[in-house]
Amino acid sequence: MKLFDYFRSSAAYRVRIALNLKGIAAERAFVHLRRGAQRADGYLALNPQGLVPALVTEDGAVLTQSLAIVEWLDETHPRPPLLPADANGRARVRSIAQSIACDIHPLNNLRVLNYLTGTLGATEAQRDGWYRYWIDLGFEALEKRLEAERATGRCCHGDAPTLADVCLVPQVANARRFNVDLAPYPTIVRIDAACNELAAFADAAPMKQPDAE
Repeated sequence: MKLFDYFRSSAAYRVRIALNLKGIAAERAFVHLRRGAQRADGYLALNPQGLVPALVTEDGAVLTQSLAIVEWLDETHPRPPLLPADANGRARVRSIAQSIACDIHPLNNLRVLNYLTGTLGATEAQRDGWYRYWIDLGFEALEKRLEAERATGRCCHGDAPTLADVCLVPQVANARRFNVDLAPYPTIVRIDAACNELAAFADAAPMKQPDAE
């Protein structure tokens, strides 16, 4: 199994966490997004989107999109499970995960930020303001949900990590990198801290990766 990775990609960060939780040691290949390695012909032949992560399985299948990869890992390596056993619980976990991976993260990824500054001429302050606005908008709703719903425990759903936490922790790390004030989100901060007490999360952190700069 081979993971195409970049230390600062929150999508790749999700897959690193999942691999760690499953106890899987994948071979690593690093795709430096800021140097344009994702647009190289060789990588585009593997993943035409030119995004990370990509995971090449032991039988040679190429998997892309972090949520699809994590769910594949959960199906092929079912212990520990990253989705609840009941349908309502699975829907809740997927909903939380998608609120981050589909509604917050895409507006703040590197391609969007580069377009804001390089094509639209936004200043660094305007770019950072954009970033913070969309995180705040998403986290405000997520905080209310996590605080109010009885299914929330030490983690987003109960007391063991799920797909929801796999998505939450990288997004919190990104928020901190852009100096987002997290004081209004105590439940999110609490869950992030609880997850990062686990080696599977802590060892997946961006600055602990071999390609970290």
